[in-house]
Amino acid sequence: MTIPKGHEVSRGGTPLDNAVVEAFNKSLKTELVDKKHPFESREIARNAVFEYIEMFYNPKRFHSALGYKSPIEFEKLHFNS
Repeated sequence: MTIPKGHEVSRGGTPLDNAVVEAFNKSLKTELVDKKHPFESREIARNAVFEYIEMFYNPKRFHSALGYKSPIEFEKLHFNS
C-alpha cells in the first residue's frame, strides 16, 4: 500500500501517533469509569460508552486539536460544504 504524498505517518511507536486516542482514553476513564463501582455487565458498559461518545463527547466536549470546537461542530465547518 502506498501512502499518498502529504499523508505520511511517523515511525511506529512515537507518541504523536496516538496522542488524540490517548487523550480520548484518558477522558473516557476519568469522566465515565468509576473504579470503585465497575459496570455490572459488558452490555451496560457498552451502552454507557456509546452514550458518552454520542451524547457528550462528540456533540458537546471541546477539543484543543479541533480549535476548541466539538467534533460535530468541526465536521459541520469543514466537511459539509
